[in-house]
Amino acid sequence: MAVFEEGIQLLESMGIADVLLPFLLIFTIMYAVLQKAKILGQDKKNFNIIIALVVSLSVIIPHVLGTYPAGYDVIEIINEVLPQISLLAIAFLTLLILAGLVGVELAGKDFAGFFVILAIIAVVAIFGGSLGWWESGWFYNWFGEETIALAIMILVFGLIIWFITSEGGGGSKKVGEGLKEIGKFFAGK
Repeated sequence: MAVFEEGIQLLESMGIADVLLPFLLIFTIMYAVLQKAKILGQDKKNFNIIIALVVSLSVIIPHVLGTYPAGYDVIEIINEVLPQISLLAIAFLTLLILAGLVGVELAGKDFAGFFVILAIIAVVAIFGGSLGWWESGWFYNWFGEETIALAIMILVFGLIIWFITSEGGGGSKKVGEGLKEIGKFFAGK
């Protein structure tokens, strides 16, 4: 066995995936939201840290003690959902890069609502799947996971082709302008 594999297994046996990583994720998100929203007021960093710490520990401790009801363990849900969300984020960023290379403006008014609805559907599907809502459904039984994955890939490529070939789409901007749009998107402008 390779040294890196042994190291990862050692970290896993120490509880990195079950305790430390979810704690850091929850703490970071809570702290960032509290800092940005300024719920407790301006320059209340110390209070935001304490609240983020308490919320993070209140999620982690029941998981470690095993007091969550079966199927509702927040850490298990997070550990199951994160790889799927990461895959979705990579697919979305790839779509943005491809669209930027051909000059399609995805952030325009025409497509903003479409992408919000698409994102909501994707998040509900991912979380519902990790909670087991869709396991007994007719959709998976009828088509199977491989067919559904293939259909999603065909849909994504179809959307890319539609964006490229639609009127006012790919041919209306130069490649350099499309890359500038991607830069503006990642810079938050």
